Amino acid sequence: MTADDTVLLRTEGRAAYLTLNRPRVLNALTHAMVRRIDQALTAWESDPAVETVVLTGAGERGLCAGGDIRAIHDDVRTGGGSASAAFWRDEYRLNARIAHYPKPYVAVMDGIVMGGGVGVSGHGSVRIVTERSRIAMPETGIGFVPDVGGTHLLAQAPGELGTHLALTGTQIGAGDALLCGLADRFVPAASLSQLLADLAHVPAHEAVGRYVEQAPLGELAARRSWIDVCYAADTVEEILERLPVDDDQAAKEAAETLFTRSPTSLKVTLAALRRARRLGSLERVLDQEYRVSCAALSAPDLVEGIRAQVIDKNRTPRWSPATLAEVTDADVARFFAPLGDRELRLATGPETGPVTTGG
Repeated sequence: MTADDTVLLRTEGRAAYLTLNRPRVLNALTHAMVRRIDQALTAWESDPAVETVVLTGAGERGLCAGGDIRAIHDDVRTGGGSASAAFWRDEYRLNARIAHYPKPYVAVMDGIVMGGGVGVSGHGSVRIVTERSRIAMPETGIGFVPDVGGTHLLAQAPGELGTHLALTGTQIGAGDALLCGLADRFVPAASLSQLLADLAHVPAHEAVGRYVEQAPLGELAARRSWIDVCYAADTVEEILERLPVDDDQAAKEAAETLFTRSPTSLKVTLAALRRARRLGSLERVLDQEYRVSCAALSAPDLVEGIRAQVIDKNRTPRWSPATLAEVTDADVARFFAPLGDRELRLATGPETGPVTTGG
């Protein structure tokens, strides 16, 4: 498959269609795909015939499972991570561009949408979910931290819902995605083909409005009572102390999940989310995420987590450090250290300041 085949482009009527086309790997993003999307957005932005851009994924399983983490693993092992840093630089710039795209950007978040898949959809101006949607930022399970603007989106979720999702990597459906601000409209999957056809002839919001229905009830609203209390703690250790105390079985399961995650990733993720709330703009958060992501390339847990999940598939990562107690404030601060001339520099203004691991 050539680079041009991995993202299919076509225009029809007033709409331009982007289709992520690696269905065998759930449309996982590569650097070439990011560049092709960006080039298409450049062309369509200045094309008066294109009034709407539509993003979909090939196959029946989902829009996009995230970045190609196997490629990241191989790059760190053999190339020191330079290709991954270059990929993230272009990917995060694309995420910011999507957020400010001057034409309606309709993201069809059908099926699995994770990690980098959230990056190319969750910042769009019209974000559609279906009853098949399963959305997550599962990075702590591979020794990484939510990126692609994920900490910006999750930091804005009601209460501490975003903290829960970021730390555990829990998958959510349509109702919870709407509640958390990760999506805007629910359209039944059976209506998607007609909606996609209508977008070629009808303004985006009018076309989508024809098919919007009430989303199935989610699960998170009923859990706010313990989520907001437990995840408001200043440290991951205190969160873990609070969770099992609650009578809700889901709270105990959340604690069990956290014990399987990378201790370093958990602490860095909590710090990143708390900082994202203060940073405000998506661009400033993406600048921060780029620092964190680049730091992860020289830390042991990212390669180890990918090895355990997708290379050897034994699901038993050996985290280093192995416990939360061993992860110091200095260890966390290293992930937020300035990069000098390697900074992403999407935002202008003062530096984000020193990191703290508390709230």
